Formats: sequence, structure tokens, C-alpha cells
Amino acid sequence: MTDRAWRLVPFLKASGHEQMAIDRWFLGQHCREDAPPMLRFYTWSPVAISLGYHQQDYPDYWQRLIWQDHPIEIVRRPTGGRAVLHQGELTYAIVTSGIMGNRIQAYQHICQFLIKGWHHLGIDLNYGQKDRIYHHQPNCFASSTAADLVDVMGHKIIGSAQLYQGKAILQHGSIRLCPDAKFFHRVFNEVIPPSFPYQKLNRIPQIITELTKAAKQCFQTDFFDQPLSCSEKELIGKLLPKI
Repeated sequence: MTDRAWRLVPFLKASGHEQMAIDRWFLGQHCREDAPPMLRFYTWSPVAISLGYHQQDYPDYWQRLIWQDHPIEIVRRPTGGRAVLHQGELTYAIVTSGIMGNRIQAYQHICQFLIKGWHHLGIDLNYGQKDRIYHHQPNCFASSTAADLVDVMGHKIIGSAQLYQGKAILQHGSIRLCPDAKFFHRVFNEVIPPSFPYQKLNRIPQIITELTKAAKQCFQTDFFDQPLSCSEKELIGKLLPKI
């Protein structure tokens, strides 16, 4: 890990295309040593389904889905994994470097802050187990891998994905909070477990505060708050898909 203080980008609500462009931009900046490590939290507006970088197939009807009178977006992530519905969830992103070990060890090194932060919120999470059917599922949350976090009932709560660029790494992931069960079923034809207990924890500011505290401890660093500047937004805008 670097000994530089990390940048904490304030919570941002924006489209999926914008959020993915921001993550890619920070990874590139850090790879060129033009920016320190970064942590941020965000949500997707409008509601979106993000596809893993290598995920090719998904149902045609996803392109016609409506949430609260607005079409949902289909967005491709720069990272791997399967499809994620970004509704009733919170996304985190970390860009850093200098992590030793293989990819699973890197996942688990970074995910320690999530385990620690959620423990302070009263929820104990553990790593999932490798599931051979994972790559045959369109839904990221239908099964878990050793890079994911599950609760004591085995329900997958956080799914994460990575992208390496040189020695720099982007890890971002979806933290399931209070998804709409009917809409989730409409998208994936799957049922959210009836014992799913996290609606009471849908307090995003509190969650961000606890996870940031945990990150400071786990990564042994300080944070400085810095929103995106106008010049940064302009550069990130160049990464957005052309319409």
C-alpha cells in the first residue's frame, strides 16, 4: 500500500455511464501516478443494470424495462462478473496499488473494510465459496464466489469485481440494501429471500460513515475529502459513450 493519504470523493448520484467513466478515469490517473488512492460511494440514477465486461448475453426484455416511469439503462462495467441491478443498493469503488498476492488475496485484502464496517453496523459478513454455476447465471447475486461477502444465512450481500491496469487496481462492488422484490423478480425471475433483513439499515449516510472509518483503520491511512473539479468532470466526460 502507498503511504499517501487517500482521496475520499463525496457521495454522488449519477447515471451508470457517468459512474463507470469516473471509476475508469481514477484508475488511469492512479496508474500514471497522477492521483493518490481513492475511495468513493455512489448510487445510479436512472436505475440501471450493469453487465460484466465479458458478459455478452442478456434477455432482450431488459431493454424495455421501466422503473418509476423511466427506462432503465444497460451499462457495461470495465470490470468482470455478471449482471447487477442497481436499485435499492449502494456502490463502493476503490482505486489503489501495491497489494501483494493473487487476485483472491487482493479481493480479501480490500474487502476487510467492508467486513469491519458492517460488523459495526450489526451485520456479520464472511467470504462466499467458489460456485461452479456462477458463470452460467445472468444475475451476479444468484451465487457467490470467494471474492463476495455473504451473511450468516448465506445470502450474498456484497458482490465485487476488479480491473487491473499495471500495478493499479480498481475494485468496485454493489452493496445490497433494500431492493424492490417485485422489480427484482421481474428482472431476473428470482425471489429475494423472505428473511432478507437489511431494509432497516437503509441509511446511506450512516453506512458511508462507518465504512469510511473502517477503511481508514484497515488501510492505515488518512482521507482528504475532495469532490470532482470542473476540469476533472470535463476530462471524465470524454470517456462517456458517444450517442
